Amino acid sequence: MLPTVPSHSSAERARLRVLNGRVGLALVAALSFLAGMTDAIGFLATGDFVSFMSGNTTRMAVAISHGEVQGLLRLGLAIVCFVLGNALGVMLARALRRRAAPLLVVVALVLASAVLPGLGASAALALAIVAMGMLNAVVEQVNGMAIGLTYVTGALSRFGRGLGRRLMGERNGGWRVQLVPWSGMLLGAVWGAWLQERLGIDALAVSAAMTLALAGTVLLIPRAWQRGYMVR
Repeated sequence: MLPTVPSHSSAERARLRVLNGRVGLALVAALSFLAGMTDAIGFLATGDFVSFMSGNTTRMAVAISHGEVQGLLRLGLAIVCFVLGNALGVMLARALRRRAAPLLVVVALVLASAVLPGLGASAALALAIVAMGMLNAVVEQVNGMAIGLTYVTGALSRFGRGLGRRLMGERNGGWRVQLVPWSGMLLGAVWGAWLQERLGIDALAVSAAMTLALAGTVLLIPRAWQRGYMVR
């Protein structure tokens, strides 16, 4: 169990703050890896994104312009599922005092999408999308810095703006951590693509197993730190 008793010395408080940040970033990396892996599996299995709603929004716009009603409905449902997943994740995390509850539900949803017989690729994708939406309720910030788990456009944008400020002489180094979720998602997507080529949609069972392991790990993180990872 990580330390939970605060110290009154400034040195100890500083040490715990650094440790808090490192734990938070490690969790971000793991969760982003999970999101990238699940997204790659879902995309290769169905042709639609599981966590990249910017891509689904653009594809929905193209479907509208081409008059493809089926594509419009499918992608619209994907976006609605993602939004609902985010809402449910926040509600569940707050109702159960911001513990690992969202991750445990993510396990159930991802596992169901992989193993329920006769579910079908579209239904499996919908469950996985809700799960990825819920994933965002686990970590929203680390030491006050906004972090995105299932999308990396914002992370790359914040990194680029921070790089620009650094080149202009500013010394704030927090922008570098934005590469953590980007790297995690990239590596996760590579692993997910490899799994999907061998297991098909059943590869989502690996995502469920990883989520379960992460849920157990989150239970070891002090509650105060967990609360700090979420925007009030």
